[in-house]
Amino acid sequence: MADIDLATMRQAQQRIAPYIHQTPIATSSLLDQSCNCQIYFKCENQQKVGAFKIRGAVNAVFSLSVSEADRGVATHSSGNHGAALARAAQMRGIRSFVVMPDNAPTVKKEAVAGYGANIRFCEPTLPARESTLQRLIEETGANIIHPYDDVRIINGQGTTALEMCEQVSGLNILLAPVGGGGLLAGVAVAMKALSPRTLVMGAEPEQADDAYRSFRTGVRVTDHRPNTVADGLLTTLGTLNFAIIRRSVDDILTVPESKIVEAMKLIWTRLKQVVEPSAAVPLAAVLTHGHLFTDKKVGLILSGGNVDLDNLPW
Repeated sequence: MADIDLATMRQAQQRIAPYIHQTPIATSSLLDQSCNCQIYFKCENQQKVGAFKIRGAVNAVFSLSVSEADRGVATHSSGNHGAALARAAQMRGIRSFVVMPDNAPTVKKEAVAGYGANIRFCEPTLPARESTLQRLIEETGANIIHPYDDVRIINGQGTTALEMCEQVSGLNILLAPVGGGGLLAGVAVAMKALSPRTLVMGAEPEQADDAYRSFRTGVRVTDHRPNTVADGLLTTLGTLNFAIIRRSVDDILTVPESKIVEAMKLIWTRLKQVVEPSAAVPLAAVLTHGHLFTDKKVGLILSGGNVDLDNLPW
């Protein structure tokens, strides 16, 4: 299988360019003043399907051979990856199957269905998701496209940082949310190649802190009972992702639920950007650990904007 490095990310960037948006950078002088640093928000909430996940999904789907593509693709997802994979499959004209937890946000269920995926619902646990997906693969013969623990996915997500480096130079710190770790692993590899002195940090809810504990102990946490409004950050780190994060990420910070909600409101009111709770976690890290960012040039990835407007966390 391919490597995960700057060369493969450049290839991914070329492969996905016709199918995605180059998302803008947003800034706010008011937020800069209150946080005592310069913040550059990479607006992946404005990406196709409303999240960075389309990058990895398109890279994976368009990397398939013709014979592989004929079998279709399958995954498990709480929403954004499922929608992204369904949309990428739709672009290539192939079938998609998505296993979703039955408590996934309605807006995400509707998005996955809207892009033409065949949905199979399951209990909201990782073992249930994985066993249901395995049965689905046996029934359909589709190619598994793992939501994060996949070379093609990680290379695709890393293109977020390639773009950001073209838009903003001299970042002292880059912050990304971390769930399964595809985004954090990808942008860490990209940033360390393009801007070695930039610190790369993950941001995670205190009530879903498996990546933090894994990073601190060196042992990947797999038994996990998350309880957070950041529904996109519920999964544990993938094996590939953990290895890359240990090697290339400088720190992982955790944040309380109250700060996630505060950050989400600030992004809505100051930047006029609609983001989901998971996307607000990096700003919550700046609010929580302010001394680490004072007088720094900070890049934050707004990972997605697929928020359920009928179920806001306030």
